Amino acid sequence: MVGKRRKDDRSWVDLEVQGSEFRDTRLRRRFASLLEELWDGMGQTIPFACQDWASTKAAYRFLSNERVNEHDILSGHFQASAERVKATDGPVLVLQDTTTFSYQRERPELIGYTGKTTLRTGKDGTGPRQPLTQCGILMHSSLAVSADGLPLGLAAVKFWTRKRFKGASELKRHINPTRVPIEEKESWRWLENMRQSTELLDDPVRCIHIGDRESDIYELFCTAYELCTYFLVRTCVDRLAVDGQHTISKVMQQVQVKGLHRVELRDTKGRPMTATLELRYQHMTVLPPIGKQSRYPAQQLTVLYAQERDPPPGRARIEWKLITNLPVRSRTEAIEKLDWYAMRWKIETFYKILKSGCKAEESRLRTADRLTNLIAVFCILSWRVFWLTMLARSAPQADAELAFTHTEIELLERIVHDTPHNAQAPPLVRNVIRLAQLGGYLARANDPPPGNTVMWRGMRRLTDIQIGYELALKRSG
Repeated sequence: MVGKRRKDDRSWVDLEVQGSEFRDTRLRRRFASLLEELWDGMGQTIPFACQDWASTKAAYRFLSNERVNEHDILSGHFQASAERVKATDGPVLVLQDTTTFSYQRERPELIGYTGKTTLRTGKDGTGPRQPLTQCGILMHSSLAVSADGLPLGLAAVKFWTRKRFKGASELKRHINPTRVPIEEKESWRWLENMRQSTELLDDPVRCIHIGDRESDIYELFCTAYELCTYFLVRTCVDRLAVDGQHTISKVMQQVQVKGLHRVELRDTKGRPMTATLELRYQHMTVLPPIGKQSRYPAQQLTVLYAQERDPPPGRARIEWKLITNLPVRSRTEAIEKLDWYAMRWKIETFYKILKSGCKAEESRLRTADRLTNLIAVFCILSWRVFWLTMLARSAPQADAELAFTHTEIELLERIVHDTPHNAQAPPLVRNVIRLAQLGGYLARANDPPPGNTVMWRGMRRLTDIQIGYELALKRSG
């Protein structure tokens, strides 16, 4: 019975591993073991998660193996993400963003550099500021999310480091960035991720690639056109439009307000308030930058402005300027695009789980290759926590067995007592709340749904409880 339960507990791990493309089946087995060990010891060091020297040494050897890279580690997860996308209906929001993992090392050249900052000198930190080049790894990822916010998995990931770092302002003194081909810039990652995720998901008309101001790249607009897919990005460039004698902002100044949208938010003290946004949208011809007009054609795009009416004193005005190749013909469609862009924050939550839950920045591995492999493993764990958190909100009527094994459900029923409010919830929601209660969630009637922090705390406690439960079963025969 113990063996059967153990096999059942690894079912989600097997799903994320079975499509892996390792060069050796032994590496796949080792990866499955490491993934399970790090899941059981999420947020802990590798020796703590592995528990003995043999397993710890095997983990270190796997992460430093020259035949293992981040693509091998994530290949199975990518395939599982594609299967989850196929099992859903409606649009798929592909959220793109970049994050930085910072480290302190005696030999930072073994990892690479990410940027520059300043650090105050002196024992009490009151001395003059000294320039400091930051050591670390950059990761650009594409997270597939359903329209109601359920994270379906990663669709593309790119890691890189810099042998040296020069700020953008310094580079602009020597070269005109608009004259440099996009293939020679780090911005190329936005286009590559769009291509890889579109190919993986194999349904370009369902994909809406969403990015912040950094993704306002004309080449990205052209790539979306070539792939027959869609994008929705926040614009920061006032591009030439219509006949080339006007800019987008000048055209939008002539567009009248076409609707209002009220949004609920909280002020700096946490008090609820309502903001009224004026909606303007216009379909127009957008031209490439002057230096690129010989290489790229004009695009027919829609510009959407959402600007707050009468903002209160002491708070910055809410203002979103979006550009897309999706049609916006009504107030309802405009609000839909705003809601989709608001989903971009989901990838920030994913990065928070990576850094706070998995503690990816606390690893002591010494080289970029080993850290990259470890972060790739953490990406799968972070997605799993995020998925468990959002599943009960997005699909409360789903089967509880979709997220929990029979053993986990049995233990949660025995250990956690339902509140009167929780007792009436569907089975999946009940077990999610029980798990969150193990992590410190109070489950009061007016409490918001449990978040990621209490979920990963609860999962760690449940893992320890399950180990004791299985040992008790083994002793009793």
